[in-house]
Amino acid sequence: MTGEPISTVTERLTPADLDRAAALLRAGSLVSFPTETVYGLGADATNDRAVAAVFAAKERPRFNPLIVHVADSAAARRLVRFDARAERLAERFWPGPLTLVLPRAERCPVALLASAGLDSLAVRVPAHPLAEALLRAVGRPIAAPSANRSGRVSPTTAAHVLAELDGRIAAVLDGGPCPIGLESTVIDLTTQAATLLRPGGLVAEAIEATIGPLARAAPDENAPRSPGMLASHYAPALPLRLEARAVRPGEALLAFGPAVPPGAAAVHWLSRSGDLAEAAARLFAELRAVDRPEFGGIAVMPIPEHGLGLAINDRLRRAATR
Repeated sequence: MTGEPISTVTERLTPADLDRAAALLRAGSLVSFPTETVYGLGADATNDRAVAAVFAAKERPRFNPLIVHVADSAAARRLVRFDARAERLAERFWPGPLTLVLPRAERCPVALLASAGLDSLAVRVPAHPLAEALLRAVGRPIAAPSANRSGRVSPTTAAHVLAELDGRIAAVLDGGPCPIGLESTVIDLTTQAATLLRPGGLVAEAIEATIGPLARAAPDENAPRSPGMLASHYAPALPLRLEARAVRPGEALLAFGPAVPPGAAAVHWLSRSGDLAEAAARLFAELRAVDRPEFGGIAVMPIPEHGLGLAINDRLRRAATR
């Protein structure tokens, strides 16, 4: 798809705009669309060539599986086998920022490449009206990793998508900024103990209140069971320094809370009030804003390690790994 122009559809979508995007997806083209978490790079998950085009556009390793998006739980049950834990989680948290890794159904139509050849599949029901409308218009499961080049900062606006993938995909549906701003939480239910593969927009405490304690998975560089498990990910071009209580010469600062250390070349707040939900929503946009050649690096103030802070710190640690 390299060399094809991107057409951007604005927030004021018409039924014809949505039909055009759905037709592109059914024809095997790639379309970026907003979810409540980040912008996804959508492809017909049942089309081998379309799924392969996602990996090519993102320059993504083919051993790194994709999340498949569907319009509702009924559509998910046609792709994967639910157990009692999945039923409880889907009933409480779908639509929403939760991805479940479950065994593939016997006649699952999703391309094996989407799950990197695994016998499991990562599925979710997004809670964004434009994403839901698009999924229903297409009538097929849509594989949709974040709409950025592999390893780079995830996009939370249509402009971010264009900056990453212009000329590589067919269209972007512009639904404005993503309200959560962090990818979905991923839970592996193919194991006896439910396992947190990736913290995200749904806090682990809420999941544990529903199905009990979660095991924690370590990063897997060779055979990840979901996206976001590679040790190095979400990376800006500049070096990133975490837990910064002082600023070094030439560094830009990502600030959290009202009191900031002096001397930064620029200060960008994740949240002046120390609000974790605000910090999560702003994280990727502010990382992009300070990733500029006039700075020598990026310093990030400490973020509490609870609630959404777990997911924020997960992204920051991966972004800082080189």
